[in-house]
Amino acid sequence: MTVLRLADTGEAADLAAFLGRLVRWDKAAVVRLQGPESTLAVFGRPPFGEVLAVRAYALAEPGAVDATVSAGQLLDGVEESAGAVAVPAGVTGPSWAGLLPPRGGWRKVADLGPEALRLRALEIVAEFRTRTEALAPQERTRAGLDALAEEIWSRGYEGTPLPSRAVHAAYALGLLRPVRATVAAGAPEVATEGDDEVALFASGPWLRLRTAYGSVVVRTGGPGVGLTVSPV
Repeated sequence: MTVLRLADTGEAADLAAFLGRLVRWDKAAVVRLQGPESTLAVFGRPPFGEVLAVRAYALAEPGAVDATVSAGQLLDGVEESAGAVAVPAGVTGPSWAGLLPPRGGWRKVADLGPEALRLRALEIVAEFRTRTEALAPQERTRAGLDALAEEIWSRGYEGTPLPSRAVHAAYALGLLRPVRATVAAGAPEVATEGDDEVALFASGPWLRLRTAYGSVVVRTGGPGVGLTVSPV
């Protein structure tokens, strides 16, 4: 079994939290791991639309890993105190694991306000709940709820080509939260100025919402980019 060691042991807790959120949304979730050099990239797909969440971690030593594994088993292999990650045996990956976004060629499209993004995520979740509750019982079918979700999450964000499902995914997976720093031992955490930057990038048909905690990537113009109903 391959064991990877993160350059910053504190990042192990972040990885565990990310995997935990994926498993919460989908107990059978898988992740694609790529670590050709000194960085481990972790790709995961939540069950609400064809969006990919991406987290990157610096490795203490250059390694080579390219595998699709169970998110739950990888979570079990995270040793937070040591900053180590035991990579489980590979699994037969879904189709998305073979169609990853490009590593380079990204151009910035816009700088986005993190607070506005967080507010939008809360607004669209609230809208879905309100409109669902307003439906007659016979209209609350899976097809009806999926259609409602598709209407809401396919909207562009603030004049950009970014679909709202990417904003929701970033929020649901913990990638849209205030950057915080501890000012002194035992002191409460406070928001860190200037580090909570969010930007939208594009590369071919791909869009990437990059935050201080990772990225959400979506491929536009392809088939089957709709959203399915998911818990909140």
